[in-house]
Amino acid sequence: MQNRGAISFIAIVLAIACLYQLSFTFVANRVEKKAEEYAKGDQQKMSNYLDSMKNQPAYPFNLYTYQECKDREINLGLDLKGGMNVTLEVSVAEILKSLSNHSVDTSFNKALDLATQMQASSKDDFITLFSKAYAQVAPNGKLSKVFGTYGLKEQITPESTNEQVISVLRKQTDGAIANSFNVLRNRIDRFGVVQPNIQRLGNTGRILVELPGVKDPSRVRKLLQGTANLQFFETYELSQLVQPLVAANAKVAELAKGGVVAVDTVKKDDSTKVAAAEPAAKPSTLKKELGKGKEGTSVKSEQSLFSVLVPYISDQGVMPGSIVGSARISDTAKVNRFLAMPAVKALFPRDLALMWSVKPIVTGPNKVETDRIELYAIKITGRDGKAPLDGSVIVDASKQFDEKQGSVEVSMRMNAEGAKTWARLTGDNVGKQIAIVLDGLVYSAPRVNQAIEGGSSSISGNFTTQEADDLANVLNSGKLPASAKIVQEEVVGPSLGQESINAGLSSFVIAFVLVLVYMWMFYNKAGMVANIALVGNVFLIFGVLASFKAVLTLPGIAGIVLTMGMAVDANVIIYERIKEELKAGKGLGLALADGYKHALTAIIDGQLTTLITALVLFVFGSGPVQGFATTLIIGILTSLFTAIFISRIIFTKMLDKNRKITFFHHWSENFLAKANFNFIGFRKYAYIFSISVITIGAISWVVKGFSYGVDFTGGRTYTVRFDQPVKTNEVRSALDKEFGESSEVKQFGPASQVKITTKYLIKSNAPTVDSIINTKIYKAVNGFNKVPVSYGDFVTTTRTPIGILSSAVVGPTVADDIKIGAVISVILSLIAIFIYIAIRFKKWQWGLGGMVSLFHDTMFVLAFYSLFSNIMPFTMDVDMTFIAALLTIIGYSINDTVIIFDRIREYRRDHPKRDLKVNINLAINSTLARTVNTAGSTLIVLIAIFIFGGDVIRGFAFALIVGILIGTFSSVFVATPVAYDMINDGDEQKNIGE
Repeated sequence: MQNRGAISFIAIVLAIACLYQLSFTFVANRVEKKAEEYAKGDQQKMSNYLDSMKNQPAYPFNLYTYQECKDREINLGLDLKGGMNVTLEVSVAEILKSLSNHSVDTSFNKALDLATQMQASSKDDFITLFSKAYAQVAPNGKLSKVFGTYGLKEQITPESTNEQVISVLRKQTDGAIANSFNVLRNRIDRFGVVQPNIQRLGNTGRILVELPGVKDPSRVRKLLQGTANLQFFETYELSQLVQPLVAANAKVAELAKGGVVAVDTVKKDDSTKVAAAEPAAKPSTLKKELGKGKEGTSVKSEQSLFSVLVPYISDQGVMPGSIVGSARISDTAKVNRFLAMPAVKALFPRDLALMWSVKPIVTGPNKVETDRIELYAIKITGRDGKAPLDGSVIVDASKQFDEKQGSVEVSMRMNAEGAKTWARLTGDNVGKQIAIVLDGLVYSAPRVNQAIEGGSSSISGNFTTQEADDLANVLNSGKLPASAKIVQEEVVGPSLGQESINAGLSSFVIAFVLVLVYMWMFYNKAGMVANIALVGNVFLIFGVLASFKAVLTLPGIAGIVLTMGMAVDANVIIYERIKEELKAGKGLGLALADGYKHALTAIIDGQLTTLITALVLFVFGSGPVQGFATTLIIGILTSLFTAIFISRIIFTKMLDKNRKITFFHHWSENFLAKANFNFIGFRKYAYIFSISVITIGAISWVVKGFSYGVDFTGGRTYTVRFDQPVKTNEVRSALDKEFGESSEVKQFGPASQVKITTKYLIKSNAPTVDSIINTKIYKAVNGFNKVPVSYGDFVTTTRTPIGILSSAVVGPTVADDIKIGAVISVILSLIAIFIYIAIRFKKWQWGLGGMVSLFHDTMFVLAFYSLFSNIMPFTMDVDMTFIAALLTIIGYSINDTVIIFDRIREYRRDHPKRDLKVNINLAINSTLARTVNTAGSTLIVLIAIFIFGGDVIRGFAFALIVGILIGTFSSVFVATPVAYDMINDGDEQKNIGE
């Protein structure tokens, strides 16, 4: 073997580098194990121990601290260690409105609405869509009139063309999104999460945030979605609004009576419950005035404003202050709808704005939160609707303790300009309340006793220490230029994360052992050499993952396990070729050299086609799919090195020492060696079988359809575990009753675990929507537990693994993007492989044969999933993970096909006068042992993943099992026969009529 010394040197250097990279993981784990032993189950003690070790030397010879080791260890994905993955989308429409100074131009606003609609079915960025929409709405309109504001006067003049304006807008929005990214990164850095990850996703205006180990998702949502738009407003007194409120209540009842207001959310007994829930809301001396509305309509009729909003009235009259009343959190949307009706809105002062409090009302000495929040009456004094004072004047915010009240508050310090405005504002409102509003919600409304000089103020409101820290963090990090809404979210509880680690490791170890045994059983001592190369391959994969700081996910572990099965393929190709050379009478040394030489092109062609699909997966996939693609790409490259070079070096050293090398056991020596099947003659029967199955599948697609995952449909999905087996139809009925609409419930793993999918409030961006849905799920399903759990334990599962183990949210826009990306990725894979094979084998017919077989495999798997969805005892959803499986099948199948094509090419080169049919049959028969062995070793791996890999990837593994079987079939019975039928050269195909 030439260059043996150089290859050995490279192998040693790679091994040392990988060992060095992996050592950081070992050191960090050792410190954490000591922390566990010290804490003895106390999480706070463990956290304190690790905090104290952060800057202490932990690496041998004091080279690195624990924190530095932690930063260099293999990163586990959220599905393995629990945490939260959030995709935020910065509202470019809001940025454009801001740049136009909130222009009321009709064409501009119509174009914004149209661009928003177009975004649902387009991959273009929002600025491009807006440009197209404006040209459609106002063909002769000039954007310079809309955006020729004071702030943009240096960049946009009356003479600026629409193209020039769009260029300026693109630059401005890119800057605003970059600013949003920096603001969010500052907030996360102050949040205190270990190893957070935040990155911009291309030019989409989306930002990916990964927070491992997070146990309070609602806190994260609040932190990320708030724009930090702090405002100080004057307020109305409730006494000034009694008459408009009474008139509004009567108007709502009147409209309801006329059928204008829909009866949808309030039940007949709700008004009684609301009145009872708020002791301060009793009828009083104003009973006569408030008791009747227009034409004798009762104020608390089923469809009136006061049936959902209880005005603050005491026995002495109207309660002092700016609070109008209170409502249940679940009824706030209905109150907003009533108050936004034009006929109702016209009854109130034009400068009135009604805003909800940020926190629910608390009761009792322990300050227990209720399910009600309060509505404040805000006075808008500025002509442009802006507050007289905003957060731009805040130079510092910090948490403070009020010893007199025994509570936590956030103190703020203003700059000189802000201090001056604050002194004037408080001086003008002595005896009145000033509302402190953040992102449209009232945090507090203190009553002013005297003018406040010096620019100091504070926000109080029954905050916990953690909430005060977060609020100070948001204020100090700065204001977002536009709102950032969550369009995709995944939460994995810590208990499910640990279970995923256990399942992943179990499947990995079992599959690894099975492959090692399989290779030894089939190839004897040569099989042990392949096993050594396989161990080296796995070692290199983990080393490269650590050095690149790649994230290891559960699908990533599946990718490694699958790589093991496919890595064996290279050894099988080489060994089968060596066996052929030995049977031809060559000596062992020459047979080894020629076996590696002749197998090389087939190995490279096969691995390259798989690499193409892996690259497409990486580019178009997201989250776990990218994790799978990453490990697959690394595995393909490392398996090439270990199979071709490492095993060859071992064989060469064995030859140098005159050791006996055997490539078979007695029973496997002639395995399929005498195969002589007429595959081309069978092709018509294969065509009939394939067309029949695909036709049945097509009928099933039309009649039955697919079970789509939330990736493709949009919505929310929750994995919920109970302490006893449950019936999915009973859980579904309880949820449907609570949500008021249908939801989907499937068994997910054991009978005590279900997956719930719902589209309830999926289009709502309200900060309370997640809390509302969690509450509804808790109310609906907690009764199915033998021992009911508290709401806190149910939504976090930190103390007990009963409740919501994981959740995911995919907004409608993201779902559309995922669907488009999935279709593009499959089409691109097929086209790329067609081009590669056509070029590599110098005839387009071979490329077409390969592409037809891949299309066949795709249609076959889709047919299987349509026919058997909701029948199999595990999830068979068509989602992005399924697309990953489909692309992997495409890569595997074409790998199989290329091996056969390569042997056909060799036979045609060596026997050019032999009939093409004979050459093809001989080629397929001669590679049949390799085809069966590769499929067998890969199936062993996949069956191990399917059985032991856990519920999360069971459907993924099943798709691969079906795909490997049908891919092996199509390589033999579809790809080659189609190419044969398409070749019309009479000299090459003399027996085409047979």
